[in-house]
Amino acid sequence: MNPNKALWEKGDFTRLAETMRRSGSELVATLGIKKGMDVLDLGCGDGTTAIPEAKLGANVQGVDIASNLVEAGNRRVKEEGLTNISFREGDATDLHDIADESFDLVVSIFGAMFAPKPLDVAKEMFRVTRRGGKIVMGNWIPGDPTLVAQILRVSSAYTPAPPEGFISPMLWGVEKEVTERFVAAGASKENISFSRETFTFEGPFSTTDFLARFRDYYGPTMNAFEAAEMNGKAADLERELAALFNSQNQSGDKNTTSIPATFLKVTMIR
Repeated sequence: MNPNKALWEKGDFTRLAETMRRSGSELVATLGIKKGMDVLDLGCGDGTTAIPEAKLGANVQGVDIASNLVEAGNRRVKEEGLTNISFREGDATDLHDIADESFDLVVSIFGAMFAPKPLDVAKEMFRVTRRGGKIVMGNWIPGDPTLVAQILRVSSAYTPAPPEGFISPMLWGVEKEVTERFVAAGASKENISFSRETFTFEGPFSTTDFLARFRDYYGPTMNAFEAAEMNGKAADLERELAALFNSQNQSGDKNTTSIPATFLKVTMIR
């Protein structure tokens, strides 16, 4: 079993994606999508950005490594009555069944950053983008004080050390690393730009319930709790994350969650 596939099929990321819909749509609205554009949404999950892309008139192909998320995405497409979008399984490190220069826009928001072999990811994203087309990534930033970077930091303290040769996905949030990867794939340095943006997680429930979604449905956090349980430290992990969630909630209502998280937006012109 592919370890990355196993990680993202382990839980049910749709339970977190439900809290990301508004920010996903707002981000898509900034991408300059026009009717008839061919868009690849890589690491698409159940369609937080892919479905808004299709609603703007693009022809969208969603690709994700997790079969359960592909199934959930295709269900959402059917419910929405969309005919210009489909989801299928695929690996961001090897898009062998996609021809060169197939897409006007390649989007990956908190998706491809988690695939292993980042140089292969950059190469494949560059390869399938048409000349004059664009790649847009949203990547979490290492050491950032906001929610997701801190969840991953806290969780890592409770899990075993990664295997030798492991490359942290958080390096996709470092401008120098991103530039080197895309330049190695064939991009011109001057065609790569960066900005720091905000993605907000929100829902009509308490931060306790929101934390439960991470604990029960988000693969990396599930692994952290399993490891902490084995070491008798699950309660410590729960307390540390609860303090984080409570401190970052900006809703002003204990029964509502609204937590912003900063990410690095990468834009590359092919």
